[in-house]
Amino acid sequence: MVYFTADLHFGHKNIIKFCNRPFDSVEDMDNMLIKNWNDVVQYEDEIYIVGDFTMENGRAIRYLPRLNGKKYIITGNHDKFLHDTEEFHTYFEWIKEYEVISRQGFKWVLFHYPIAEWSGFYKGAIHLHGHVHNREIAYSWGSAKVRAFNVGVDVNGYKPVSINEIIKRAGRIPVMERKPI
Repeated sequence: MVYFTADLHFGHKNIIKFCNRPFDSVEDMDNMLIKNWNDVVQYEDEIYIVGDFTMENGRAIRYLPRLNGKKYIITGNHDKFLHDTEEFHTYFEWIKEYEVISRQGFKWVLFHYPIAEWSGFYKGAIHLHGHVHNREIAYSWGSAKVRAFNVGVDVNGYKPVSINEIIKRAGRIPVMERKPI
């Protein structure tokens, strides 16, 4: 199975207040995020982290081996730790800033930030992002008019989202037609 997630912010105390996360401490948040991840993602699954895994390399080194799945990461604005050491490359299949993948007959555009239009926009490609946490934007899960989805933990029950769930939601949204100029 393939999963997507973003904006975990492991070890980030202020994110609890900033996003009104229901945790009493960083330790509670981190433990729940790890549990939720491993309850969903199995060892052989692929998981794409669309930015903001954590802000500190020490925590990343401690947590990455505890998380199931073959991990891929799109760097977010808080993922500066990834450039601290080559050791992180042993935990990720790849580390990129932007990527387009093909899975289950769809083109998936992965970028930490929500973008207005992407490669394949008029051909049914799906854009997955994070960054905005639980703030409403032009295309949120409930009101999307385009095939763009926030895969961040704050709007997905603090757990990864399966590719099948996203395909199901995307299926309710017609592909945008290009209007003649």
